[in-house]
Amino acid sequence: MAAAQEHPAELPECPSCAGDGLLPAELRAWMLLLAATGAVEQRLRSVVKKRLDVSHDEFLILCLLAEQPREGLRMTRIAELLGRPKTRLTYQIACLQHAGLVTRKAACEDRRGIEVALTDKARSLLEDASATLAETVGEAFAHVIGADQREALSALVPRLADDTR
Repeated sequence: MAAAQEHPAELPECPSCAGDGLLPAELRAWMLLLAATGAVEQRLRSVVKKRLDVSHDEFLILCLLAEQPREGLRMTRIAELLGRPKTRLTYQIACLQHAGLVTRKAACEDRRGIEVALTDKARSLLEDASATLAETVGEAFAHVIGADQREALSALVPRLADDTR
């Protein structure tokens, strides 16, 4: 296991790493980033299901709400931030509400809008699971991000490599 973490580049080489295709460096880097985050999501899915008993998409909603004030967010804003269709979000919120993890109420300033907030149960579950989830993400990224990916990402955003702020 330690060898895999020391040498993440032992994974099959991504064809985009060669840099001799049609895509400019920025698009190659974007594709590498998507592949890395996809691999992390795959590892995280089972841990999320086991620890929180929710889908990965529902987990993303919980994480988004966890970073907001206790009054929550409007559903339209959640859909915008997660890039999800409102109809799919309505279903996911209903599932989370049924599980006792979120509440829904009419928005104060506009009765047509719906605000969603975490329940104390959800806050407690996230707090209890956060160390395990963070460790899973860290291990997954360590496994999939090798020298080629770091180089591509640094080329995409040169300030990442040089920024000392």
